[in-house]
Amino acid sequence: MSQVFLGMPATAPAGVGHLRGTESFPRAARRALADPQLRRNLGHATTTIRAKSAAVIDELPDWAQLRAAGSAIKTDVLARLPELLVQLEAKVTEAGGVVHWAADANDANRIVTDLVRATGSDRVIKVKSMATQEIGLNEALAAAGIEPVETDLAELIVQLGDDRPSHILVPAIHRNRAEIREIFLRAMPGVDPALTDEPAALAAVARRYLRQTFLSTRVAVSGANFAVAQTGTLAVVESEGNGRMCLTLPETLITVMGIEKVVPTWQDLEVFLQLLPRASTGERMNPYTSMWTGVTSGDGPQAFHLVLLDNGRSAVLADRTGRQALHCIRCSACLNVCPVYERTGGHAYGSVYPGPIGAVLSPQLTGVADNASLPYASSLCGACYDACPVGINIPELLVHLRDQVPHPRAEATAMAAAGYTMDRPRLYEAAQRATRLGRLAGRRGRGLPPPLTGWTASRDLPEPPEQTFRQWWAQR
Repeated sequence: MSQVFLGMPATAPAGVGHLRGTESFPRAARRALADPQLRRNLGHATTTIRAKSAAVIDELPDWAQLRAAGSAIKTDVLARLPELLVQLEAKVTEAGGVVHWAADANDANRIVTDLVRATGSDRVIKVKSMATQEIGLNEALAAAGIEPVETDLAELIVQLGDDRPSHILVPAIHRNRAEIREIFLRAMPGVDPALTDEPAALAAVARRYLRQTFLSTRVAVSGANFAVAQTGTLAVVESEGNGRMCLTLPETLITVMGIEKVVPTWQDLEVFLQLLPRASTGERMNPYTSMWTGVTSGDGPQAFHLVLLDNGRSAVLADRTGRQALHCIRCSACLNVCPVYERTGGHAYGSVYPGPIGAVLSPQLTGVADNASLPYASSLCGACYDACPVGINIPELLVHLRDQVPHPRAEATAMAAAGYTMDRPRLYEAAQRATRLGRLAGRRGRGLPPPLTGWTASRDLPEPPEQTFRQWWAQR
């Protein structure tokens, strides 16, 4: 087992792939807010998913207990992660698979590229995978002369459109049917120019395009939703059947999995297979749940490789508050309820992980300074915490990370002065009395004078109360 996973370094690795934003969230968000079509697409999609999810969750009287169980299992996993990973490695190897350890994106891309080259293939079919997006695997394969073909319909739309995913579950959520039709006509070979934008017609065209690829490609690359340490079993859940094709038809299967995806036993897996579909797609169960253990002669891929990916996860694990972000099961429930995401879309976050979970996970995986604006991409309304099927306290994490962001000297000085004042009762009382003078500087509906204008640029200054709580208490 690689020492990087046992040592749990406190800093993120250099090769982090597609996690660092190229510009600040506020600047990217302003551009997204100016796109009315994007906002319409997002508003319609998130509203639909929210309603479906709420309906099937309401059917379960023990949903709260399931959430608590999921959270407890994840807490247990992170408390003994090295032990479980060693057990998983042993079981996968025992079943005929080969386990590789990747410290960062560079390691993972090199391992996968070398494995594909060794097969003599110049093309791979891919199951939708956040881990491979995180490390930029498609770009690494293309640079090595290997063609990656996304087989998930939404991922295919994004790939053909030379675009980037904007949602964890529905990568093309920012596209409508008319836009998808134009992408297919422009980038998909052999498409009839008379193609309509009816969903059935678009799906049929994609199915014809992919079918020959499924039947003629000898190598597949997947992610994994879960891995059972008890038996070395991997699991992928999906809704289209493309994953089942990729996991059974090729001769070689390469799976890239974040180290936090391991669960101890099949009984633990049972909990997540109830939580995930309801929170993500609004379904009672996933249409396709595929599981495999190593290799079986004459059945499915005859060579299986599991790449266990760290890429900053050990650094997250070292933070006792921040580590709860590793509980994430990639359901996207937090995105679907977030008022910020619904108005800006996923591209504004500048990372493969958008929305509330991206605002806390991406900065931790890269180092907060590299994504310093993301912890502020939230109103702290708490809707994400309520929706999370494993109870990740995202607002708490956002505040925790904001404290780690490099602050301007003036802000740091102001906060230090505030802390000094609040730590001394008499000085604090004097400051409270002084707020009465604030009526002269600004009233409700007006801003503060410089240098405090930044605080009131997007909010009204509350009018000071007639009396402080201390005054009210003293009178009673």
